[in-house]
Amino acid sequence: MDATQNNAAPSQALSQGKGGKEDAIRQLAEASASGDGSIFSTLTSNPLFTAGFGLAAMGATLRYGSQGLRRGAELARRRLLVDLEVTRHDPSYPWVLNWMTTQFQNQLKPTGPRKDLGTMEYLIQRFTPGLHHLQIDTTRIKTAGGSEQTMFSLVPGHGKHILRYKNAFIAVSRERIGKSFDDKGRPFETITMTTLYHQRKIFEDIFQEAHLAANEHNEGKTVVYTSRNQGWDASVEPKRRRPFDSVILEEGLADKIRDDVQEFINTREWYLDRGIPYRRGYLLYGPPGTGKTSFVQALAGALDFNIAMLSLSKRGLTDDLLNKLLEQVPPQTIVLLEDADAAFSNRRQRDADAYSGSTVTFSGLLNALDGVASAEERILFMTTNHIDQLDDALIRPGRVDMTVHLGNATEWQIGKLWDRFYAPYDPEGEGKRQFVQRAKDMGLVDNVSTAQLQGVFLYNKDDPEGAIEMVGQLASIVHAQQQKKQENVS
Repeated sequence: MDATQNNAAPSQALSQGKGGKEDAIRQLAEASASGDGSIFSTLTSNPLFTAGFGLAAMGATLRYGSQGLRRGAELARRRLLVDLEVTRHDPSYPWVLNWMTTQFQNQLKPTGPRKDLGTMEYLIQRFTPGLHHLQIDTTRIKTAGGSEQTMFSLVPGHGKHILRYKNAFIAVSRERIGKSFDDKGRPFETITMTTLYHQRKIFEDIFQEAHLAANEHNEGKTVVYTSRNQGWDASVEPKRRRPFDSVILEEGLADKIRDDVQEFINTREWYLDRGIPYRRGYLLYGPPGTGKTSFVQALAGALDFNIAMLSLSKRGLTDDLLNKLLEQVPPQTIVLLEDADAAFSNRRQRDADAYSGSTVTFSGLLNALDGVASAEERILFMTTNHIDQLDDALIRPGRVDMTVHLGNATEWQIGKLWDRFYAPYDPEGEGKRQFVQRAKDMGLVDNVSTAQLQGVFLYNKDDPEGAIEMVGQLASIVHAQQQKKQENVS
């Protein structure tokens, strides 16, 4: 009996123990449902958690979790996206800006369904974001009549834009960085383009198209650079190329100079192989109005070159600045140094007249032309009205390789100028013979400049007879100028 009771006791205790656990689990579930036994409540009732260890662990978890998410996003971005940055200092900056403007104009949303567009293409064009932040670009151009014409164009402004090109979406950000300015007074800016990594080759297509559009804009034109601050500044609007035969020099002289320049261009390797500095200089001298500057412009057009013009008497020009400008000449550009004598003849008046022009020294000019630090890959023309005022060291070979005299109009030049203006009105040449003969009789041959003759022809555009009648008036002007010149010399 006692043994039976003793055996039953453990069994009853075990049953009660199981029931106790079930009751505890059930109570815990009820407490959790009511919120009294939640994990948060359990943690907050824990003395170790409330002492700060639990809070620190949660903070660390959140911190490292956010860093992991951020690094994961950066990794995904590096794997999926690619950026391309273009700064204002890069020559392609205006090309890209103009290309963006054209691209946004071409992706204007359609006003209605088009038969030539599929449904998907129509929807893509319909929902492609447009350009909503614009910036105005104002240019001023002088017309042939001397008036000023103002032109306005809209370009993408600062901010973020989205454009579509060849079925690729590109995020564009144009930003102004800090408050720094370049030597031309323009703020420092960048354009950043972002697209999918597997479409990165589309950037090559963009730059090729932008470069082609820039070349088409300048096609048939000559860009004229002038010095500004510490560099070259391109003209707002390129000039239309001047026909090579529009400048009438002495018979055969223009072709001789052009052929020499062309030969120099074609023999670049010859110079480099022999260690000879690859540069060539020309000096055009003669009285005013004989076509020195005009010929350089016509030559640049014939060779498909641009022109960088610089006056040695320009105010603020120093030896260092001159050397820097000649080192930074844009490619495929002829350098034109005008009035080479003026910089030094005017300098003589500094003490008496407080001369404040160029401070270029003679030695500084020589060093810029062919010194140790002088630039190569250069074609340079100098012009002067008074070659006798130039030092022999300036015009020696190596600095000036060809010296050419451009004098007043010869009989042949007078006839060629007549043909250029009046050939359609004078097919038999009778008017030309009369004009040339009268010019000879009145002593104009070799005494009148081509610019003065051109002025007479322009005044009588469609009237050859009027030009013949003005020969006497032109002779009076020329003789008066010669007399005044002689009085000044005496």
